[in-house]
Amino acid sequence: MVDTAGTAHTTVQSAPVRVDAWIWSVRLAKTRSAAGAACRAGHVRVNGERAKPAQLVKPGDEVRLRQEGRERIVVVTRTISKRVGAPVAAECLIDKSPPPPPREVLAAVPVRDRGAGRPTKRDRREMNKLRGG
Repeated sequence: MVDTAGTAHTTVQSAPVRVDAWIWSVRLAKTRSAAGAACRAGHVRVNGERAKPAQLVKPGDEVRLRQEGRERIVVVTRTISKRVGAPVAAECLIDKSPPPPPREVLAAVPVRDRGAGRPTKRDRREMNKLRGG
């Protein structure tokens, strides 16, 4: 069936697709290897569970992706395995992410004094916690 906008709609359920390929194809990651690296690093969760790059996603699954200091929460509405344009990619997910923090909050990273020397293990852990790592 074709609607007035000229886009084709099918009644067939979308086939499951690898989570790294889906994240890349809907433009949540710039490259497929970056999407796979995010999965391997534990930054991607599917339905609350850590996802390996080869895990399959299907419509209705919730994907949580931690990137750039914020968490993206999306629900899969359609699965695709090839990268598509932004308008088509937007139709493949429902974004339930909280709004991004203001830019002033992100830029307020403290800087160590120049003569403070090498950070101790405790200092380094505190700095990583502040940076969101």
